[in-house]
Amino acid sequence: MSGAAAAVAGPLAGLRVIEICSTIAGPACTRLLADFGADVIKIEPPEGDPVRQMGQHVDGQSLYAASILRNKRSVTLDLKTEQGRAVAADLITRSDIVVENNRPGVMERLGLGYDTLSAANPGLVMVRISGYGQDGPYSERPGYGAICEAVGGVRHMTGDPDRPPARVALATTDYLSSVYAAFGAMAAIHARQTSGRGQVVDVALYEAAFTQMEPIVPAHEKLGVVPMREGANLPSMAPNSSYPTRDGGWVLIAANSQPTWRRLVALMAQPELLTDPRFETIQARGVPAHMRTLDALIAAWTRGFDATPLEEMLRQAEVPTSRVYTIADIYADPHFAAREMLRQVPHPVLGHTTQTGVVPRLSATPGAIRHTGPETGADGRAVLREVLALDDEAIDALIAAQALRVPSR
Repeated sequence: MSGAAAAVAGPLAGLRVIEICSTIAGPACTRLLADFGADVIKIEPPEGDPVRQMGQHVDGQSLYAASILRNKRSVTLDLKTEQGRAVAADLITRSDIVVENNRPGVMERLGLGYDTLSAANPGLVMVRISGYGQDGPYSERPGYGAICEAVGGVRHMTGDPDRPPARVALATTDYLSSVYAAFGAMAAIHARQTSGRGQVVDVALYEAAFTQMEPIVPAHEKLGVVPMREGANLPSMAPNSSYPTRDGGWVLIAANSQPTWRRLVALMAQPELLTDPRFETIQARGVPAHMRTLDALIAAWTRGFDATPLEEMLRQAEVPTSRVYTIADIYADPHFAAREMLRQVPHPVLGHTTQTGVVPRLSATPGAIRHTGPETGADGRAVLREVLALDDEAIDALIAAQALRVPSR
């Protein structure tokens, strides 16, 4: 394949991935693989992936599904039927990777466990995403991202210190887990080039959440530290917080280094802060009591300005800053446009939907958005013809047995 052709097809072209997943972490993982050219075949139950019911809808069309299922092909199989399970097994036998995010044991009960699948396809990489991993005393517990953030210590650290633990109103742990899962899949495929054999990639949501606790783990063991929520602050670092503005907005200021701190003080025209022993060094400013005092001083200053001119003043002074963006701000921002992070993708019913761009950016073989998320089961006939070489008579027999479902036209 030429370099130009590889760039169009994507660096993962030639890899076939079977997705047996629902909701977010699994579909986000395979969406990442699909963006970079893998042929992702999503096996859905007759009622469709529940993610199709999540988020906002327009004219009965799921905006979330249009994005998280993009670049994939959809096959609807009833895995409660023997024929449906047989078709799924045949597809996996002819694939490089299978990604599933069921509770541990479900795939084995379906006859689709790794031992069974790898006996027929020794090179198979099986990515298994679950709340607590494939073993251990909690492995059979159901685990969503929000629950696993609590177990992983992240929820305790989120929010204001004088309020109950909060959450980010986004599926952060699911998306973080999806990146670990995609990375694990690629590491296993790379190892297969030497060994010739696949392996299991075991991704636990609580462990993905826990990795964010990296600086806290050694501090607890050596010092017995149990840190508390810091609100908008970065622990042990000040000034690094959000500050109110005259027009009701918020501006982030991160003056972490000594040179940046001095530039901020000069802009504030309060030189006495430089010689105050509470604020002279990074370590001194990180003392909680000093941090609170300093934040109050900076907040009193920022309240004298509207958000946009204050942001520009800080930027001119080379102090890292940003207004707290809403989604409306993002749509109006030239940098998002220049980096193609808001992509209009054709949609058969809605004309188009705007979706997040492809991340990361590869210079020679970039990813691409080739098509929107398909209708449930839209590719059933095409996939079974192409991958399994079934003729129309065999496909019609599967439909008659209700093992395969296809959209009615």
